[in-house]
Amino acid sequence: MALDAIRRGIHVMITKPAVKTLAEHQQLYEEAKKKNVLVMIEVHKRFDPMYSDARDRIRDGLGEFSYFYSFMSQPKFQLDTFRSWAGKSSDISYYLNSHHIDFHVWSLYGRARPIRVIAMGATGVAKSQYDIDTEDVITLSVQWINFESKTVGTAIYTSSWISAKSDTHTQQKFHYVGHQGEINIDQAHRGYTVASDTNGYLSINPLYMKLVPTDGYFAGQNGYGYRSFEAFIDAVTDLNSKKVDMNTCDTKLATIGTTFQETAVLEAGRISLNNQCAMVEIVYENDTSLIPIELKLLK
Repeated sequence: MALDAIRRGIHVMITKPAVKTLAEHQQLYEEAKKKNVLVMIEVHKRFDPMYSDARDRIRDGLGEFSYFYSFMSQPKFQLDTFRSWAGKSSDISYYLNSHHIDFHVWSLYGRARPIRVIAMGATGVAKSQYDIDTEDVITLSVQWINFESKTVGTAIYTSSWISAKSDTHTQQKFHYVGHQGEINIDQAHRGYTVASDTNGYLSINPLYMKLVPTDGYFAGQNGYGYRSFEAFIDAVTDLNSKKVDMNTCDTKLATIGTTFQETAVLEAGRISLNNQCAMVEIVYENDTSLIPIELKLLK
């Protein structure tokens, strides 16, 4: 669908991840260049004020990359909700790990890059309770290399869809360690809780999307879940009026040209899982390139 729109000269926004393979990513990228259209990836965490602040702090004062850990999970009933594709055309890593992989790549873009991936999965619940052949939990262990010093760092991205029902729909957090400092964020718990006879005890995050109307009218337009769409519309408007060009969009937004690394890590994880957790190397054209060109299975 996205490819067809691009070929018709239509600007496109795609939900994350844009695609599942480097080959598909490259195809969209080349077609977008040919037609000079914007292809933006909807990664709303870039608009979360805490995440955007964390990204800026990572790039200004925390030194080179050392360690990153992220965790994101949703309740078991999601397996039934996504039964049509779970374990068939996608998995929990593509669905949830994509959030924090994008944040990590965005934070370190031009300063470090992922080079090796090993994935491991946990099984049992999806098959026994929902008769779905897919992993319950997927963890990607990724080695990164810092451009300036050639030192390496480690990232661990974990996602799950077998959590118990709790105070929040999505558990999500990360811990970042640089050579000169660190950051912790628990995005599921912002210090705002609500309890009611109807819904019980809940942790609320209206920063994402304010779901309760104001005076009977929708009032979620200031949430970062909404602002990602607003940013796309603003960018298209500016492109059409010649106020900006594609290069400007690449520096400000998650475009098809600046998100190759996210696709590479996710696909490498799937390849690793399909090959008894073997290591997969992310290959680049040279020592400074930001665009992966190949995934090599190491046995």
